[in-house]
Amino acid sequence: MFKKVPGTKDILPDEVSSWQEIEKVSRSIFSLYNYKEIRPPLIEEASLFNRSLGPHSEIIRKQMFIIKTKEDIYALRPEGTASIVRSYIENNLDKTSKFIKLYYIGPMFRLERPQRGRLRQFHHIGCEAIGSLDPGLDVEVISLADGLLKAYSIAGYKIKLNSLGCEKDKQGLGAYLTAALKDKLTKLCGDCGLRFKNNVLRILDCKNETCKEIVSGLDIADTYICNECKVHFAKVRAGLDLLRINYEPTPLLVRGLDYYTGTVFEITHPGLGSQDAICAGGRYNNLVKELGGPDLGAMGFAFGVERLLLAAGNKPAVVNANLVYLIALGEESRFESIKLLDNLRKNKIASETDYEDKSLKGAMRQANDLGARFVLILGEDELKKGVITLKDMSSGKQREVRSEGLIKELC
Repeated sequence: MFKKVPGTKDILPDEVSSWQEIEKVSRSIFSLYNYKEIRPPLIEEASLFNRSLGPHSEIIRKQMFIIKTKEDIYALRPEGTASIVRSYIENNLDKTSKFIKLYYIGPMFRLERPQRGRLRQFHHIGCEAIGSLDPGLDVEVISLADGLLKAYSIAGYKIKLNSLGCEKDKQGLGAYLTAALKDKLTKLCGDCGLRFKNNVLRILDCKNETCKEIVSGLDIADTYICNECKVHFAKVRAGLDLLRINYEPTPLLVRGLDYYTGTVFEITHPGLGSQDAICAGGRYNNLVKELGGPDLGAMGFAFGVERLLLAAGNKPAVVNANLVYLIALGEESRFESIKLLDNLRKNKIASETDYEDKSLKGAMRQANDLGARFVLILGEDELKKGVITLKDMSSGKQREVRSEGLIKELC
């Protein structure tokens, strides 16, 4: 018997409704903010991610799904931002609309140890706003993330906020960390030993308890941030305060990818355990230029859909609220039911029938299990009288309805 690849998951029919509801809500909220959907391919040149994420990032070193052909090296996308920036540049979107707001929904791939809420094929709902350095855009993007969570009916989350400053500021922070941690190298985990040599800022993002304890003892203030970046961040905070969006200033917050600059944020939820991040994002003001495009500011975020569902309690959406279940009794009624079902569906009425030759009791039980709103019963007596028995499943009341008036009764 074949089994699914480790780290992947079959999304079964009784789960799909929850996914569809989150996607539906997301598209509705994104449209309110004038974001347009984009669908880049799942496969890209591996060098795109090497360039954008940084050659020493965890994703590049350990987690890329690589596909080699005789001539090329491709990768299944581990995240969405690089793909969207590549598409923005390649399709000359800056020529038609320099400032653009995009969103995406789809699978990502990382070759890592599967765990709760963290799979090898996982799904992101994210957005990218490209073409502006305005701090008001930072406020909008964070308020959009907050608005999505409220629309998903998820509560109890925490927004953590920081500024990494510009590229020069990040170098200053790196110099401070190098000096502060050089005497503590023997206590850091093996990965952080490599991070110390290659990108010391990533030590701040380590999940190892000992490393976290060491980092928590550092006195990291905003002294490494230039005045221009301080002013920008102050405006972001003022905007969030104006909107009464609660956030927690978090000086130790960095993102695990090289392209982040300026405002960064992370949203956590206590229901997810140690891997508690439900959303992460921030500015990447240099990435468009680094990938060959114009010098433009940009900001975005991504939600992990599997984690959203965990935080929401995997509550299934009610998708059969208007379902009509048809029970045909007898051979002649079964034949007539073919036309009746077709007529219901042509009139945009969701409908189902019994194809398993169940008894009336068994078919009623099936209708109840499917969450049908109405049951239609068509037997010999109904055929003779030109009626259909209509049962309201919520009240339990039933009555006869003339066949020609059925559609009007159900609409």
